[in-house]
Amino acid sequence: MEPLQVFERLIFYIAGKAVSSYRSPMSIPGAANPSSRVNRSVVARRRARIVALVESLPEAAVTAAGNQHLSLEVRRKRFGYYLDDHHGDGRVALNCKAEPGANQSLAHFAPERFHVPAYLGPRGWIGLWIDLPKISWEEVQCIIVDAYRLTAPKRLVAQLDVGPFGAGE
Repeated sequence: MEPLQVFERLIFYIAGKAVSSYRSPMSIPGAANPSSRVNRSVVARRRARIVALVESLPEAAVTAAGNQHLSLEVRRKRFGYYLDDHHGDGRVALNCKAEPGANQSLAHFAPERFHVPAYLGPRGWIGLWIDLPKISWEEVQCIIVDAYRLTAPKRLVAQLDVGPFGAGE
């Protein structure tokens, strides 16, 4: 499956939800009120699940990038970051490489879940808030796998296509 197809599927998925049940970002639990975000034990479990997902991809690795951050890599090429309290913002986010324009589309359709990262956003990266009370693991997987596809060598992507993340999902 081509990376663009993955993002198109994700955008249509989000757009469908946005059309049928859109709420203002300020009305989403956790979007404006830090006290309604998840506690540290939930954040730790989510971090572990993200690490397991990344490590299930061919030759992908998670490496420490500072005290609380993680770098998501394939053959020493970075395709994402797990950021915990980045620059003291008090948020937990997953920032990943994305197709051109996808970050703006996702942030527009679902601003309570997605954002355009400050430094990497102009290069097309997308941010997904991980500290909200409810997150979609389907969205998390799509974002991570698509970023991996954009970064990994073709031979590794071909391995991915015949595995659990392939077109036959």
